Formats: sequence, structure tokens, C-alpha cells
Amino acid sequence: MSKTPDTSATVLKALAILEVIANAPHPLLLSEVTAEIGFDRSTTYRLLNTLVDAGYVVRDRASKRYRLSYRLVTLSRHLLADNERSRASREIMERIARETGETIHLSALDGQEEVLIQKVRGTQYLIVDFQIGERFRLHCTSIGKALLAYQDEHFIEDFIAAGLPKVASNTITDPDRLREELRKIREVGYAIDDHELADHMRCISVPVFEADGRVMTGLSISGPDTRLTLEKLEEYKVPLLEGARELSERLGGAPHLTAAYLSRSGNHTHP
Repeated sequence: MSKTPDTSATVLKALAILEVIANAPHPLLLSEVTAEIGFDRSTTYRLLNTLVDAGYVVRDRASKRYRLSYRLVTLSRHLLADNERSRASREIMERIARETGETIHLSALDGQEEVLIQKVRGTQYLIVDFQIGERFRLHCTSIGKALLAYQDEHFIEDFIAAGLPKVASNTITDPDRLREELRKIREVGYAIDDHELADHMRCISVPVFEADGRVMTGLSISGPDTRLTLEKLEEYKVPLLEGARELSERLGGAPHLTAAYLSRSGNHTHP
């Protein structure tokens, strides 16, 4: 567990325990949390008791197992709220889903990861069933690369310095190759994952621009490579780019003048 001099090791350990419990498919015993987290038993027990007292973890008296409490839902209520932003994104995602038949995802940048925050199901039966809240490193997904491409140089270099682990046959693990990939994404305005997160899966993503010009979210389509051929991804980039343009404008932002966005607007004059 890495930390800077201005952070609290105790708080980081407590948050790590929350993540272990959150990612477990069932409530955990103290021994299971200890084995998973790698702390000594007394430290784990003390931190668990603190989280129980604070109301973020519940300990079942009969089974002595720990699970998250619904207090965490309260913390995230504003992120999940049915506000104007979420309604705008859902309206646009539903339109793209109707046009393509594919499930549409909206993901957000969160630290050095992307997290799925909204999705609209399409009509296809065979899908990649990502769940709300799932997180992935930025270098191995199309949406992660689309988000990373529009961050500042310091962010990109810090991300690369943290390592580029291989998770599938085509995951980009070479820093120079990733830098070149990000340059191309900025040039064309969209990103493709061709067996980079999982073998037999492809994805395409486009960035959404905030009012201040930042890119913090993006839209994507993912599916089995038997259906999502590279040619099909080229077809799907059209409704995705149009949807991202509209959502960016409704948020007060505007897409950068990439070749892809210019072609969708009918303006072929390059900057």
C-alpha cells in the first residue's frame, strides 16, 4: 500500500478493508479479511471494530461475519441522484441503444481507474454484462484510454510510471506504445479496445467534454468479438460520436476539433 508523507496510513488501511469486504461475494469472517488484506489479526480486528462503530460495516452476531452497511449508499446518493445530468446522459444512451441494439455504458475517471456509473441495456442477448461500480485500470479498456488521452501530461506520466500490467493478449504494456495510442485517440476522437481487457471482446469509446474543457466521463459499447468486428466498431463510432457531441453540448462543453467530430458535423476544414 503506497502513501505520501501527508496521508494517514491508518485511514488507508481502513479503506482497504472496506474494499476487501465490498469486493467479496459474501460476508467475511475476521480470519478471511485478515488473509485477504495481509495485515496482522489484531490490526484488522481493531480497524473492523472502528468501521462497525462508525456504521460503515455490520457484524452479524450469529455468524460473526462482516458486511458493508447501507450507510455507504447514503454517502453516494448525490453521485447516483436522478439529476439533470443523469437524465441527459440516459436519454442519449437510450437513443444509441435503440439505434445499435447494443448496451451503452457511461464511465467516469476516478483516480487512476475508470468506474462504470450508468448503463442502458440494448436488445442483444449476448452481451458483456458489466455492473455499475465495476472498475478497471485505464490502459486496458477503450473508455479508460479515451479518458486518459485527454488528461494533462503529468497525469499521464504518473499513470504510466505506476505500471501497465498485462490483462489480456493485446493489452498495451509498453509506455511508448501507449503514448502513441493516446496521441492517435486525441487525433481521431475515439478509442478502440481490441482484446486488451479480455480475449474475445472488443469495445469502442468516445470522450464527453465538460464545460471547462476537461474529460471526466465517456460513452462506450462493449461486446463479443464475434459480433463486434473492427468494421462494426467503425459503424458504431457514428452514433457514439453524435451522442457524445450532444451530451457535451448539454453539459456546456464542446468536443475538440478532431477529424472524427469534424466529419460528423459536416465541417471538413481542419484546424
